[in-house]
Amino acid sequence: MKLSTVTPADIRRALLLREEIALLDLRYEAAFATGHPLFAANMAADRIAIEAAVRLPRKDAPVVLFDDGEGLVASGAERLAALGYSNVRALDGGLKAWRAAGYEVFEDVNSYSKAFGELVEARRHTPSFSADEVAKLIADKANIAILDVRRFDEYATMNIPGSVSVPGAELVLRAGQAAPDPDTTIIVNCAGRTRSIIGTQSLINAGVPNKVRALRNGTIGWTLARHTLAHGAGRRGAVGSFAGGPANARDVAYRAGVRHIGANEMSALVAETSRTLYRFDVRDAEEYAAGHLPGFRHYPGGQLVQETDMAAPVRGARILLADDRGVRADMTASWLAQMGWEVYVLEGGYAGTLEVGPPLGLPKPDPAHRYRRPYEGTGIAERAMQAYLDWEYGLVDQLRRDGTHGFYVI
Repeated sequence: MKLSTVTPADIRRALLLREEIALLDLRYEAAFATGHPLFAANMAADRIAIEAAVRLPRKDAPVVLFDDGEGLVASGAERLAALGYSNVRALDGGLKAWRAAGYEVFEDVNSYSKAFGELVEARRHTPSFSADEVAKLIADKANIAILDVRRFDEYATMNIPGSVSVPGAELVLRAGQAAPDPDTTIIVNCAGRTRSIIGTQSLINAGVPNKVRALRNGTIGWTLARHTLAHGAGRRGAVGSFAGGPANARDVAYRAGVRHIGANEMSALVAETSRTLYRFDVRDAEEYAAGHLPGFRHYPGGQLVQETDMAAPVRGARILLADDRGVRADMTASWLAQMGWEVYVLEGGYAGTLEVGPPLGLPKPDPAHRYRRPYEGTGIAERAMQAYLDWEYGLVDQLRRDGTHGFYVI
């Protein structure tokens, strides 16, 4: 099939003008992680049939395919065309042309979410403790509560001793129960940096009365400092917000530019077929399975902020969030808006007809093709962990050089 092409300059222009574009890297994830444009999303060519319908909900959204000379684009375009996608083009010259144009290339996965987290810390001076400082507080039996904001499976695999699992978007909803004494210092940790920065700043933005600190460099920093991780923990934070938390979360969302809409406005967004609309239920999986709004895909709020490129590869699309308690949607939406997305939160809706059933899970890729993250699992070489941290520390400078991000921090 004859495939139209676009130049790197065309891509950059679309990003700066906030036009819809899905820039898809067709290589396997391990290759994708070696370098790609900031807003590129990975969709390996042999996974198009599995992923496209979920990740690219609008069949005529602008899609641009590229690789690094592997010859994947023609077959990828044919696969998308067979699925009904009608606006597919190729990046002329692929990744080599992007580099030749002098544009920035980012390593790793979920790169722009991580870069955004680093920008938040740089702009807001998000406070943190070192691993040694936290270890001393634990040894001294200080009045602290350590809240792990990763996925529960990550927490169960390895965690800071004594910590409790409170996935990112749940923090404002559960911090009051996890640390009911305002004199308790809350320490927020993840595996590396991004989720703990966003989690700590979420609590600060929402006005938690407690002192809050991120565990600097997460479980990676803990390991590099020669402290011991625990394994197999099952502690989960219970629901219970601090005074004023939900109202403050809504105010944070407003300040970030989030719009709250009802069922009629949602119907209007759905009917506007010239725009891509992603609809996400940001509650936990058990709540979703017990009853969710039709058309809403499950994506926990903390992970949605952490891996936005995986959830919503069409940059410039609209995002609509649902949450029967409101708090998680408000905090999640506040971050997505600061990342340059047009974001809405649905008011109500759960009193009507709900669908019951577990979240739709995409089959996992072949482990041989997956990028091995230096912050997941055990047995990671120390030099790989340190290299990852060094990369994260350089992301703010990369954002400045790239110039397309459109992020702002309230």
